Amino acid sequence: MKLYRPVGQAELDLIIAADYQAFPPRLPEQSIFYPVLNEKYAREIAERWNKKSADSGYAGYVTTFEIDDGFISKYRIQTVGASYHQEFWIPAEELDDFNNHI
Repeated sequence: MKLYRPVGQAELDLIIAADYQAFPPRLPEQSIFYPVLNEKYAREIAERWNKKSADSGYAGYVTTFEIDDGFISKYRIQTVGASYHQEFWIPAEELDDFNNHI
């Protein structure tokens, strides 16, 4: 399955440091990792949130990656606004396992 992840500059720098092989661990206040199911929604987040946030370095990027279908099927799709605002909620403690299935 192809997924998208909107990120700010700091998160992108960590992804680059991991040779584009993994998403970085969540911060203590971030209980979930939420990849999204479509580029339109990812771009909205990057532009409306990341580009306006000092924590994101006032930069927004959209990463694209593929995840093993069998692995991701254990998570429910969450719709969090408009019908295309769909994402998966991956518990922070399961992110290493998620990264292993990219």
